[in-house]
Amino acid sequence: MFTGIIEAMGRVVALQPRSGDLRVHIATGELDLNGVTIGDSIATNGVCLTVVELPGDGYWADVSRETIAFTTVEQWHVGDSVNLERALTPESRLGGHIVSGHVDGIGEVVARSEDARSIRLTVRAPATLAKYIAHKGSICVDGISLTVNAVNGADFELNIIPHTARVTVIGNYRVGTRVNLEVDVVARYIERLLLGEKAAQGSGGITQAFLAENGFGQKQ
Repeated sequence: MFTGIIEAMGRVVALQPRSGDLRVHIATGELDLNGVTIGDSIATNGVCLTVVELPGDGYWADVSRETIAFTTVEQWHVGDSVNLERALTPESRLGGHIVSGHVDGIGEVVARSEDARSIRLTVRAPATLAKYIAHKGSICVDGISLTVNAVNGADFELNIIPHTARVTVIGNYRVGTRVNLEVDVVARYIERLLLGEKAAQGSGGITQAFLAENGFGQKQ
């Protein structure tokens, strides 16, 4: 479990194909690895990776085919910068929001502009994730906990303050940049709870027909 508050920027040192999946070596830079052991989790651009080796300058992790298919890992290159956050401890401050490191899909930056000292970004999410993104709600973008400023269909807007632009990879985003997205886990649980017993019947999710059938939107 993570908070979406980035602790340091690391760098991709090696990408080794392994029988259809991948092993990656991340140099952790200023990230404090004291107390990190084999088997611990580190969010890397929002992807929860398990430490399998600790060579001293960072860590190695195995990346499954499932992770490659649903994240931007396949687009990483040696030398790329990545956002890093160690897993929560009982003493950690929850400065962002609850983040699992399980990426829901890949978004794309479709607009960027300057707004005083901030950067305004518009990101287009996959259509299947749009229902989980709410005005002034939280979303995790490449591991960064951010507030949604506006929503228009599958597009959502973000305001990036100078500090966030400086200490994360988000300052380098341009139109066309693809990013890992994780929606607020609370929204997913609410959807599942609303399904009730239908959840065990393999229902695909909340639909307009489902809402009408259960009395939502009807005038009293």
